[in-house]
Amino acid sequence: MNNWYALYVKSRHEFIAQRELMKKNVETFLPVVRKLRQWNDRKKWIDFPLFSGYLFVNIEPRPESFHGVLRTPGVVNLLSSQPGQPTPVSAEEINSLRVLLESGKDHDVYPYLKEGKRIMINRGPLKGAEGVLVQKEGQSTFLVNIDILGRSVGVRMYAGDLETV
Repeated sequence: MNNWYALYVKSRHEFIAQRELMKKNVETFLPVVRKLRQWNDRKKWIDFPLFSGYLFVNIEPRPESFHGVLRTPGVVNLLSSQPGQPTPVSAEEINSLRVLLESGKDHDVYPYLKEGKRIMINRGPLKGAEGVLVQKEGQSTFLVNIDILGRSVGVRMYAGDLETV
C-alpha cells in the first residue's frame, strides 16, 4: 500500500526532481499554477510550482523506498513531523487539491488555518472536494489544507454550494 509524502527539493528544482523521479517510475504530483510572463519581445505562459520547493510522491512506506527517493538529483528531504520518520499526506488532501486545481477557478495560497469548520462542496465543478470554510470580508472562502506543508489553497465560494462534513 503506497502513501503520499511531501518532498522538499532544492530551490527551482521542482520540475527536475519530478522528471528524475518519473524516470525511476515513482508516481509524483507537482501542483502548478500558470502565469503570463512578459519579456521585452514577447509574452509567454509559464508553469510555476504552487508550493515553491515542494512536490508529492506516492511510494511504499519502507526505508528502501525513502532512500531511493532521497538519492534523486534535486531532492533534499522528505517532510516529517518526527525526525527520521516521513509523515504521510492524506490521499484526501491530494485528491481535493487536484479537484480544486483542475476546476480552473482562481485560487490563492494561504497560510495554514486550523480554525474553521470542515466542509464539502456539494455541487458545481468542485463537487466532492473537502476543506475548511473561512469567512473573509463577507465572502466564503473554501480552503484545501496541506497539513505537512503548513499551507492552504483557497477559492471564493457561494455558501449555498457547501455543506458541513
